[in-house]
Amino acid sequence: MPARELTGFIEEEREPPRKRAPWGVIALALLTGLALIRNGSGEFDVGPPQPATAAAPDIRHTPLPSGAGPQPLARSVPGRIRVPVIQVDAPITPVGVDADGWVAAPPPQDPNLAGWFNGAVTPGEKGTSVVVGHVDNDAGPAVFYGLGALRKGNRVEINRQDGKTAVFEVYGVEVFEKNNFPGDRVYGSKGTPELRVITCGGGYTKQSGYEGNVVVFARLAEVR
Repeated sequence: MPARELTGFIEEEREPPRKRAPWGVIALALLTGLALIRNGSGEFDVGPPQPATAAAPDIRHTPLPSGAGPQPLARSVPGRIRVPVIQVDAPITPVGVDADGWVAAPPPQDPNLAGWFNGAVTPGEKGTSVVVGHVDNDAGPAVFYGLGALRKGNRVEINRQDGKTAVFEVYGVEVFEKNNFPGDRVYGSKGTPELRVITCGGGYTKQSGYEGNVVVFARLAEVR
């Protein structure tokens, strides 16, 4: 089913693009996390890498000075994500919210597929865009298994349908508990083009799955 047909998202789809970001911030903050993986196998010998303390974003981070960095891009749906340092090269599909009100994840049967949350801006627009993906599935590691290994200065490339590539530079990586997820901090607009890449992380139990979400914080650094 196309993302725009998902229950609860129809009204938002009718809003002009510039009004989507505030809705996304409010709704996702209330969800206290994305819960991307609910049925991980937990049978792998080594779990996914987790962010180092030194990789966490500086809470004193302030927006870039006016005019610094590339100018925001016009709206254009993303088609592919590349993260060379962890060998990610995957197509992107739009996702909305599921029947339970959670942000929908890509189909878990396809381990190499990411999802762009279409309740937020597109990557490169002014505001915060959100890309989500599974850390694993029943068969093994999935697209964002290595996300927690990213460090400051690493780059995330998003190919857009307008032919441009928005290149984002990582300035922080952190894992948050799902029951204490800082929605405003993660999704709030800083007035510049930013990207969040999110998967599951933290501890894991068979009863409740992953306890947290790994969040990569990145800002637009280059347009090709």
